Amino acid sequence: MSQDQDLILRIRRYDPSTGRRWVQEYRLRAGGILRFTDLLRKINTEQDPTLAWNSSCEHGQCGSCAVRVNGKPLLACELLVENAMKEFGTKEFLIEPITVGPVVRDLVVDLEAAYRRVESMKPFIIRPRENPYGEGEYRVDPKEMDPYVDATRCINCFCCATACMSGPRSFVGPNAIMSCVVRLLDPREDAKAERFKLLHGPDGVAHCHTSKACSRVCPKEIDVAHFVRLAKSFRLKEKS
Repeated sequence: MSQDQDLILRIRRYDPSTGRRWVQEYRLRAGGILRFTDLLRKINTEQDPTLAWNSSCEHGQCGSCAVRVNGKPLLACELLVENAMKEFGTKEFLIEPITVGPVVRDLVVDLEAAYRRVESMKPFIIRPRENPYGEGEYRVDPKEMDPYVDATRCINCFCCATACMSGPRSFVGPNAIMSCVVRLLDPREDAKAERFKLLHGPDGVAHCHTSKACSRVCPKEIDVAHFVRLAKSFRLKEKS
């Protein structure tokens, strides 16, 4: 699909200086291999320099360009025009901000509260286990890493948290749960009972409805629901 396409982008706007919220329509012609970040930049350059949106690496590694396109949370830097037309069956796209925090302007979202939820699950080693190798690095057998290494590819783009159908709003979210599960599986972590309490606290995994929406939208193709399911089923044998 190398030929140019006539596209309609309807973008949800927000002006914090006036409090006005509206959906603005942009019509543009673009090639099928352009990414949606390219389309947003094209709008800035050719039609409307006031449109605000986020991006950084534009290689699917930072997660800063996460938006909703026709209701689906995704990374704008990874979505090609031709793929979007095939997936959604249209040349018209509604682009909205993700829903994990207050909108700062247009497609830009304040992620401070979302990151606090991740931090509440302590995505770091709380109490290191004694190194069986003595001084130096703690060597982990690759076979021990196999069950959880996939989850370490999470970039906290919050696509899964946006797609999550669970409640209440205080639920920490699937990526936060996964960050804690990673450390439960990590042989270097000695505070496993404390982690179990975090996962099963008032804002924890009990709120998950097992819709698996988190896995379906993950840009890194991580089976997030698998790790959330592990969090539900863990029965620790060790005492912290």
